[in-house]
Parts: sequence; structure tokens; C-alpha cells
Amino acid sequence: MKGLEQVCKTKPYQHQLKALQYGHNHKLYAYFMEMGTGKTKVAIDNANYLYDIEEINDVVVIAPNSVYRNWQNEIYTHSKKEPKIFVWKQHKVAKLEKYDFKDFFFLLMNVESLSRSNGIGYKFLKKHLMKRGKNTLLIVDESTTIKNKQAQRTKALCELGKLAKYRRILTGSPVTKSPLDLYTQCEFLSKDCLGFSSYYTFRNRYAIMKEIFVNGFNQKFPIKYINLEELEQKLKSFSFRCKKSECLDLPDKIPSQRTIEMTPEQIRVYTKLKREARAVIEDKEVSFTNKLTEIIKLHQVCCGFSKTDDGEVITFGQNPKLKELKRILAETDEKSIIWANYIHNIKEITQMLKETYGQEAVVSLYGEVSIEDRTDSVKRFQDDPRCRFLVGNPSVGGYGLTLTAAGNVIYFSNSYNLEHREQSEDRAHRIGQEKFVNYIDLVVPKTIDELILKSLQNKKALSEEILGDNIKQYLV
Repeated sequence: MKGLEQVCKTKPYQHQLKALQYGHNHKLYAYFMEMGTGKTKVAIDNANYLYDIEEINDVVVIAPNSVYRNWQNEIYTHSKKEPKIFVWKQHKVAKLEKYDFKDFFFLLMNVESLSRSNGIGYKFLKKHLMKRGKNTLLIVDESTTIKNKQAQRTKALCELGKLAKYRRILTGSPVTKSPLDLYTQCEFLSKDCLGFSSYYTFRNRYAIMKEIFVNGFNQKFPIKYINLEELEQKLKSFSFRCKKSECLDLPDKIPSQRTIEMTPEQIRVYTKLKREARAVIEDKEVSFTNKLTEIIKLHQVCCGFSKTDDGEVITFGQNPKLKELKRILAETDEKSIIWANYIHNIKEITQMLKETYGQEAVVSLYGEVSIEDRTDSVKRFQDDPRCRFLVGNPSVGGYGLTLTAAGNVIYFSNSYNLEHREQSEDRAHRIGQEKFVNYIDLVVPKTIDELILKSLQNKKALSEEILGDNIKQYLV
């Protein structure tokens, strides 16, 4: 235990040290650690240990678009060895291939880059692992992204994984819909982990299937899962499981961010509005209110929509923030509050949740909801186990209410008001809260979205600096 702690730059919590103790020297291992318990830090400490004993020289991390860039900050924070860090960018392949990888380094890639068998991402990673795999730790973060056995990225990683000396999978919720989700995640490590040579053999052991006629075809669906105690015992032999409720030494508030990439259409509209905003803000004759209006327009595009001068709402297809929110909520069984700054987003989030989880699963709290219905919404969220989500606007729901049933507070977008942010955080973190709370921000980098969050994090009133020097770097 003491020796392992010495490879850690930042002091691990007891559950993190235990996870490291269990998995540090396994060639194949799974960290099934719930959101907020610090599985990324454990993986980084594990990598430092393997480098320290000269088992590896590099680490390749595969993670979703919203996550893989966040690893950069986590490595700077937690890695004792100060490795070089390379973030995958398709147009810089040649530069990466020419680099002389002698020192300890991390290569961060998004799982989406492996969605084509003949794509640049797949070809690059295969070439890299064929050359250096005997010295590589390959990590798949949020491994439920490879639960679909038919997906090309799943097939690619199960194949490429064989080239890496050490392999890890990380996720807080390995079983998002059924135990059958486990097969390909574990296959990435090795088929020997679960002891089945094929998915169908695995399925026959742990599920009773029924053939149902759907859309003109007979399809098999699981109607009952069996032998689950046996499956649990198999998982224990190569994994560490950790729930937030079991970690008694965690801080009360656990902050994190998810990085969101805009669609090409969003980028086009944002770029156009950015040019217009720069002209307005640099005009000394234009009022503060009109300048702020330009900033709001840019922020709305980051949130997946824009408004015409007539008030008509224009969307850009599937909202990337909405897609990421759905993925986050699939990782947890805890109740969640989702705060959003715009009514359009509140309505689309509420609709998505009703379609996904049912009408009884969600309540709303914003200006159009009556006082009586607001009271009922709070009571349902607090007391009704069927009600998992509260979607609201911090300016309406962020004051005076007790929402301690929440284990997660997600900021789809942030208010321009520092007081709104602090008050809305405190709704879940009040007297009566007996669990740790995740606070998650969905952020579009290098945009007004990021500027707003940075201003709030620095404890500065946004209204005082939103049109000052800080904004200029976001409008070039």
C-alpha cells in the first residue's frame, strides 16, 4: 500500500488507493467506478506505477469526444512523471508519426475516430500499436461506448487491444441496459476474462431469449436474466467496483466538466455571429444592453439553437449537448437536477427525458410553471422514487428550495449571474444532504460558453467583465 501511494502526485482517497492496490499489476483490468469517485486519477496512477517499474513507456487513452480532452488537465494534475501529452487531431497525423517517442507520454484519442475500418484514426492507431504495443497501456474510458458488438469502433478496439501489453476499461456503469452489455467491454480486455468464445454462447448462459416479430422480421429479445451471481463472481476476478455512496472520505461537492463539440452548422452560424458581435462590441456608441444581446446570441448557438429577429427558434439538427446529457444520465441511477439558461433547452431536455424514461420520471421548474405546480414538482422529486429528474432555470428554481434527493447537478448552460449559480448549487447541498453530489458542466471550448464558466469559477460577476478585455480573445 505504502509503495503504491508513492507513485501518486496527489494524495489518493482510500477507495482510490484500494482500487490501485487491486489492479496495479494486472495486464487486463476493469475499473468499474461510479461517476465522481475518481477513476481517471486511479488509471493515471496505475500508468505511473507501470512506467516506474519499466513495464510500459506510453499510454493510449480512447474516450468519447466529450471526455478525451479532459484527460489532459487530469494528467497535469495527477501524474507524478510529467509525461508529454499528445491530443489526437486528424490533420496532425504526419507530425505524430515523425515524433521520436522516447520519453513517457500519453496519446489521447476520441473513440469516434475509430468508427471507420479504413479511416485515418484506425490506421494510425494500428500502426502505432504494431510498432510500440509491447510497451503500451491501452485504456478505454467510458467503455460502454463499445458495448454494441455490431459497431465498427467496437470491432476495431477489440482487435487493436490484442496489440497492447496492458489494457484497462473504465466506466461507472458497465451495465446500462442489460448484463449483455458487458460482453464486448470485457472482450476488449480478453475473451478469457468471461470465458466465452462468442457473444451468443455468453448470451445463452445469462439470458433467456424470446423471438418476437418486429418490422417484418423475427428478432430475439431477452425476457429474463439468469446465473447473475456466477457472472458477478467472474467480474470480481478482474475488476474493482466502487459506488459513490461507499466512499466515506470524498469531498461534499465533486466538480467536473464535459467538453462539447459543435456541429458544422453550429460552427458556421457561430462564426458569422462572432464577426457581427466583434463589430458591435468595438463600437463605443452602442449601448451595453445591445452588446450583451450579441453575446446572448452566441451563447444560444453553443446551446444548440438560435433566434431570428422575429423570435423564431432555429435548431441545428441533433443538439450535441443534449446527446451528451443523455449519455451522462445513462451512467447513473441517482436522481439528477439539470439546470438550463433558456426555455427552449428546458423544453427539449424535458421532452427527451419523458421519451427515454417515461412521463413520471421528470418534472420541470421554470417561469411558465405555476406556483402550485412548482411545489408539487419539488415534492415529487424529493419523495417519489419514479421521479428521477428535475429540469429547471436557476433564476426560478435556484432559490429557497430543498432538492437534497439529487446526487447529480448538471449545468446544461450557465446563467450570467454568479448568484444564480451559487444558489442553484446550494439547492442540492443543504442541511439534510447525506450523500456526495456531482456537479457537471457541459462546455463548448473556446467559445462564450467557456468564458461564462471561467468567469463564474473565478468568482467574478460576469456583468462586470463580459464586455471587457477577456471577451476579445473569444471573438477573434
